[in-house]
Amino acid sequence: MREKNILSNKYYLYLTEFFSGMSVMAVELGASRLLAPYFSSSQIVWTIIIGTIMIAMALGNIYGGRSADKNPDPDRLYGRIVIAAVWIGLIPVAGKYIILGISAVLIFSVSSNYLIWAAFAACMAVFVFPLFLLGTVTPSLAKYTVDSLEDNGRTVGNLGAFNTIGSILGTFLPTFVTIPAVGTSVTFLIFAGILLALALIYFISMRRAGVRMAAGVLIFGLSCIFGVSDSFAFWEEDLLYEGESVYNYLQVRENEKSVILSTNVLFGVQSILQKDDGLTGMYYDYALAAPVMAGAGEEDKQTDVLILGMGTGTFATQCRRYFDGIQIAGVEIDEKITALAREYFRLPEDIEVTTYDGRAFLNAVEERYDVIMVDAYQDITIPFQMSSVEFFSLVKEHLKEGGVMVVNMNMRGTKEGNINQYLADTICSVFPHVYTVDVAWSTNRELFASDDAGMTDRLRAEAVAGLEPELADMMGRVREGLTAYEAGPYQMTDDKAPVELLGMQVIDDLIGGEVEYYKDIYEEEGIAGLLRQLG
Repeated sequence: MREKNILSNKYYLYLTEFFSGMSVMAVELGASRLLAPYFSSSQIVWTIIIGTIMIAMALGNIYGGRSADKNPDPDRLYGRIVIAAVWIGLIPVAGKYIILGISAVLIFSVSSNYLIWAAFAACMAVFVFPLFLLGTVTPSLAKYTVDSLEDNGRTVGNLGAFNTIGSILGTFLPTFVTIPAVGTSVTFLIFAGILLALALIYFISMRRAGVRMAAGVLIFGLSCIFGVSDSFAFWEEDLLYEGESVYNYLQVRENEKSVILSTNVLFGVQSILQKDDGLTGMYYDYALAAPVMAGAGEEDKQTDVLILGMGTGTFATQCRRYFDGIQIAGVEIDEKITALAREYFRLPEDIEVTTYDGRAFLNAVEERYDVIMVDAYQDITIPFQMSSVEFFSLVKEHLKEGGVMVVNMNMRGTKEGNINQYLADTICSVFPHVYTVDVAWSTNRELFASDDAGMTDRLRAEAVAGLEPELADMMGRVREGLTAYEAGPYQMTDDKAPVELLGMQVIDDLIGGEVEYYKDIYEEEGIAGLLRQLG
């Protein structure tokens, strides 16, 4: 006969299953947010997270079943839950340091597929072990809850149902409640605390809350003290803003000349405000050729501009700065970025920004525009639905006669069949006239497309003479670098758009080029020489 204790109450065991399933999904979503500022949030990174976690859970299921058969002691299960809780609680304290350490090692030792190896190694080091332990919960609980063969199907079914319901809540709560409200770090601590409380109830009820449990509570308490931080860029000082939204890690920093938004910890400028209201020195300046091509600034002409991927409104404010009679509408999927735009980047209140996906917006409106800027590509994170023949056809339908589309392609590849070739060839299948220009001192390339064969005529020296001198000079540089693009065989469709793999190839090339100098030092002088150089 089973001893009367807390395990005699099946509802407690079902709650254990429920909160275990909830915590697994919460950790999985937290993992994506912890990795995204370093490795992006692309489908590749998500695949690695899901794959490694499934491996951990499968191994946990196997071990948990064998362990329960060999030694059916509930103390072992709840002891593993304590360890899992403590480990998850330590992730906000140590996770970002581990990720950066792994990245630093691999960047000097891996010659290809850096993002894959770095993300995989980070997942293995940070997330696999606690989820392996949580993977032991279901088979162990099945051992403790099944009383006889007559009701084992119902009991196991109930366990599965509680696990699934917990997983559902563990999917929605972090995404829509805890991460936007309190951040990724506190989200890890919340779910670690739930697991720890669950184990604490067991050990207290069994009068076995000894040194192991006390140590777990102590370590968790220290994690709450030292891990409550939303700072991913812990080496940065005096950031204007650092936080998270539903979609992004967000960082706003300021220097003497500009205010900058970045959605990546280590690199990248997503938006910029020049305090002197001048040109940015970035791709936004080149993109100003699109309104010029469409006749912006001409007498009695209103130019309607749509920006897909508004960011904090750099292109919008530049258009307002240099052109009269211009009407601007923006689409930005992340409303937090729009709020930052109003607060830090002087985005005028009368510029309307719709919180929506760019393609979905085009499907929902009938308006047509003189200029449509597509600026939704961010490092390796390229929305496939905004890179296909079908998407660019939709853009074309929303352009007025003689209208111009400008696309910021932010990863200039050099190998045959790179992401920019795919994008440009895809656009060429929709638009008859396509031109590109490389942005100096960057990896960006601007692409201009139109049905108008004379789209570049307004860039002639005599045509831009009436513009402000700095803008006229900029248009001269665009004109000199502009190249008619010759279509190739590469195309992307809604059915087939391997943007993540293509983007990763370019990222590998860029990283390889940037670190080659330091690799040579490391090979010749070792770690000491490398540290001297970096110091």
